[in-house]
Amino acid sequence: MVDVPGTDGDPHRVGAFRIAPFSGETTSSLICRIASRYGLEAKALRSCWHWRNYPPGHDGGGARADAEVLLNAAGRQALAELCGVQQDVLVRALPSWGQEDAKLLAEEDHVPAAAWRIGGAVAGPVAFGCRLCAARRTGTVVRVVRYAPLWSRVCVRHGRWLLDADADQPLEHLDVRHLPEVTAAQQRWAGVARRAVQAGAEPERVFALAHAVVARWWEQALHWERETIWPRRLHQVAGGNAGDNLKRWRIVGRDAVVFPEVVAVADALLDPSVAELAWRASGGTRPRVRGEDDPFCRRLGERVDRDWLGPQLATDYGGPLSGWRGAIVRARRGSGPSGWRDDPWRLKREQQPAMMAGQLRVMAAEAQAGGSGTRWRATVPAEHRFHITQLLDEAREELAQLRGVQSGTTAEVARTLLEHLSQSAGLIDRAVLHTAAAAVAAGVALEEVAQWSRLPAEELSRVLAAGRSED
Repeated sequence: MVDVPGTDGDPHRVGAFRIAPFSGETTSSLICRIASRYGLEAKALRSCWHWRNYPPGHDGGGARADAEVLLNAAGRQALAELCGVQQDVLVRALPSWGQEDAKLLAEEDHVPAAAWRIGGAVAGPVAFGCRLCAARRTGTVVRVVRYAPLWSRVCVRHGRWLLDADADQPLEHLDVRHLPEVTAAQQRWAGVARRAVQAGAEPERVFALAHAVVARWWEQALHWERETIWPRRLHQVAGGNAGDNLKRWRIVGRDAVVFPEVVAVADALLDPSVAELAWRASGGTRPRVRGEDDPFCRRLGERVDRDWLGPQLATDYGGPLSGWRGAIVRARRGSGPSGWRDDPWRLKREQQPAMMAGQLRVMAAEAQAGGSGTRWRATVPAEHRFHITQLLDEAREELAQLRGVQSGTTAEVARTLLEHLSQSAGLIDRAVLHTAAAAVAAGVALEEVAQWSRLPAEELSRVLAAGRSED
């Protein structure tokens, strides 16, 4: 039997309350709810266990909401007694249940012991639960933290998008009651996941690739004059108007705002007719250069209700969509060694989109550095930085296409090599000029920029002036 501490000689005995876990809840969250039910501070209840380390915190101080707890066998038994539920219930509900840790192995078997971890490193993405759902079930408005992938973040009953719990920010949810397309996308995902399994693909990897594709579009959309859907949704989740805090809302609201398009892209990439279109648009067995009228890109734009988007996608090289397309084409051509290069759902590490917590940390660091000298991210607008990166990605994609181009007549191989090399050189030249312009605009001396770019200062000045007049 376990005594609940802090009751001055008259402890609540085990079984005084039955506190059942929520599905997917973190063990740390459950401990906090147990403490609340017994009228204790969580710290007081945690004295039931011998702790092997300190709780993780944010860089600027403060406890992390996504902190997780691992328990040894005696610790798990103690928690089950405090909950008043059987361990098999906890096994099914708590993803971290039963996971051991090296720090706990040294403990005696009869000593309840625990170790802190960060939830994301234990069992995947961690999000806040819906407090209204918790109140409906428990009768008390308490915070719940649970493991939840992005495709299950909508509380359909209350119209809430549940946010990541790993970020140092106060919001637990966004209001999506007036965005029925977000709720509909979650309901649609179940069918898309089934089709992924039928196609021999893992739904998690399909979603991750589609999310990376659309997150890339989200950054590019700052230049899309015809984009009206995402701005409307963003202002909606921001309470009606993102106002002067647009940059922060673009970070916090991104995943909720783009969710319908993520599901639509995942569905499209699983469609055999779309893969066939990508194959034919590439020239099939006779490769050809992608044009702005690319039918694959046009179809993808239509699938996300943007008939105008095709030309924008056709000129975007080097992203996860190009990787998917390339794998489809290589597999059909049977070119190159088999393996991961033929896996259309493989997402490169560098193509994985930055998550909310990381972006908020970068924004805070930029704000902190604002008064201590000029820094690239703080002084060069995001739009300009993105354009430079896009040029470099396009040049990299052009050069990547030259690998293995060594068969055919001398004229054919020479023409292919020279065309792609020329295109790459042009893109790099444009990247040089855009980078030079950004550096000069940020206050770097023209003479130094000219030296780094290996251009005469007079010529660089004339080119930059010509560029500004064209803008």
